[in-house]
Formats: sequence, structure tokens, C-alpha cells
Amino acid sequence: MIRKSDTNARRLKRHKRVRGRLAGIPERPRLNVYRSGSNIYAQIIDDTAGVTLASASSVEKGFDGSGSNCAGARRVGLAIAEKAKAKGVTAVVFDRGGYLYHGRVRELAEGAREGGLEF
Repeated sequence: MIRKSDTNARRLKRHKRVRGRLAGIPERPRLNVYRSGSNIYAQIIDDTAGVTLASASSVEKGFDGSGSNCAGARRVGLAIAEKAKAKGVTAVVFDRGGYLYHGRVRELAEGAREGGLEF
């Protein structure tokens, strides 16, 4: 019998491993990415205080387009950069959430860089 591996369980294992080495501090909070089949979400988190400083996603009101393609992911990256700059955050640590740095995750990161975040 052929057993298909659980891709989300493998992603969570990678994410847990990366989170052991990566943490958001007040000077450089963590930019976390979650990618579902139809949407994409980004949060800027200060792990020492346990606080979410800013968030953006493709399900917010006023978001035009789709979160399931690269253009929508870039718009979410631009939105999170704009919200972060409003809170006074300019430098972050990028947490790709166990996903490959490819496709929508890469476009979100490039949109955030284009918006003015440094990582």
C-alpha cells in the first residue's frame, strides 16, 4: 500500500525547527506568513511581549484582487509594509512559516521590501 505523506505535517515540522532559531525582538519583530489555498496572511509579531503589531491579509475589507495568486500576495506585502511603517517598524525578521521561498511567499516578501521593510 502506498502511503501519501501529510504535506501540512511536514510544513509544521519545518516551521517548528525554524522557529527554534528565529524570534522577533522589539528592535526587529518577526514577519510571519501563512498561506492557505485561496488566501495569504501576514503578521508582524514581537515575541518578547507576545504582541501582534500589525497584520494584513487578502480577506480584509478593501482588498481588491485574489490572495491565491502572486499579484495578490505582492499587494498584501505592500499593505503590511505600510502598516508597519505607521507603527514605526522598519526592520523585521522574515519567517516564511515552513513554506518554500517561492511563488506567493516570495512575492509577499518582495512586496514588503518594496514597501520599505528591511530584511
